[in-house]
Amino acid sequence: MKLDLPHARVELDAHGVATLTIRNAGSLNILGTPVIDDLRQAFESLAADESVRVVVLRGTSDKAFVAGADIKEMGALDRASARRFIDGLRRLCEAVRQCPTPVIARIPGWTLGGGLELALSCDLRIAADSAFLGMPEVVVGIPSIIHAALLPRLIGEARAGWMLLTGENIDCARAKEWGLVDTMVPLDALDAEVARMAARLAGHGPQVMRQQKRLLRQWQQQPLDTAILEGVEEFAKAFDTGEPQRFMAEFAQRKERGARK
Repeated sequence: MKLDLPHARVELDAHGVATLTIRNAGSLNILGTPVIDDLRQAFESLAADESVRVVVLRGTSDKAFVAGADIKEMGALDRASARRFIDGLRRLCEAVRQCPTPVIARIPGWTLGGGLELALSCDLRIAADSAFLGMPEVVVGIPSIIHAALLPRLIGEARAGWMLLTGENIDCARAKEWGLVDTMVPLDALDAEVARMAARLAGHGPQVMRQQKRLLRQWQQQPLDTAILEGVEEFAKAFDTGEPQRFMAEFAQRKERGARK
């Protein structure tokens, strides 16, 4: 699979790792309506491709993952057009969040506002130690909404409240401490770490990864008792795919070879 849109390029390698690159959005990968629309179209294409095992979302430059939504475009909005604009961003973030395969955000630098909401919609966030993250919407007169709602359950209500009310940015070390990013590495090691994690995810059974991703999303909505009970049936369904039998047999063989040495 290869997809070339004005603001989004997708390349798929032989292992099922798809790299989606934000393009022609400036050095800070700003989210204007054309960029948002192309990224959503790209994720819809990725979701429909069974050969995709993991998606890496990245910008063109290392200045930013996404430094926010387009202030110039937003400054000219009225109530009706503001609703259309933000709903477009909501639909993009949902396309990322509901993507059936894991999505890794490659975060080299500034990740702000709508860019942080996009990162929050991803499953894993791997960042350079020079990155800064923030939700500065209140500074320009608008509330942080849509997928900013993921913040309290990710980092806790107090920390989410601090970020959303003050509008101040935090460095990567604090973001890692709070659980806002999963892995922090030097910038020159970022690509290697993203590639390592993408290869690890792609090496798991594709059906179990889709099943686990779906369960993670369901658990966000379900009561705990329901999630536990439904897990019994999901466990049983996994054996219809043949993946448990294959991977367990391979694991047992490796253990047996190790015991012989």
